[in-house]
Amino acid sequence: MASSSAPTPPPARETGSGSSHGGWRLERSAGGVVVRMKDRVPHILLIRDPYRRWGLPKGHLEEDEKSAEAALREVREETGLSDLLLGPDLGEIDWTFRSRGRRIHKFCRFFLMASVRGEARPEVEEGITACRWLPVHEALKTVDYENARGVVRRAADRIRVPERNGDPPWHGETGA
Repeated sequence: MASSSAPTPPPARETGSGSSHGGWRLERSAGGVVVRMKDRVPHILLIRDPYRRWGLPKGHLEEDEKSAEAALREVREETGLSDLLLGPDLGEIDWTFRSRGRRIHKFCRFFLMASVRGEARPEVEEGITACRWLPVHEALKTVDYENARGVVRRAADRIRVPERNGDPPWHGETGA
């Protein structure tokens, strides 16, 4: 994995207080858009989350962990895939929600990744109930979250069919 030139983000959870955070608890996560070529057609891996909605694998940054490291770790944990190639940074999305009476503002950075082997297995203990490889156009229709659909669109703009085996299935740099 290439080292990132971006600064290390704040910890995954930061309690907001006063005017600087407006009373919101900030959370930082990272995840991946995992692509695999099947018969020279790019497929994207989706997971069914604890809310029974289709999305992308992601999770919290651990202390002193960089976004790219967390993204790889979380994809491995949630899908069982271990042989992943880290690709370009696809940017960050954010959303707000309430949990146990607290207001949460979550930021999640995504990376394009490639997987050439291994069976995707959902992390049932964390509420992930299914993993599905879908062609890009079907993945775009299946993702239930609009902000995640935007990440899949950005990934689709970078994905290409490699000319040779072993080449990454995207345009641009490898690693974050």
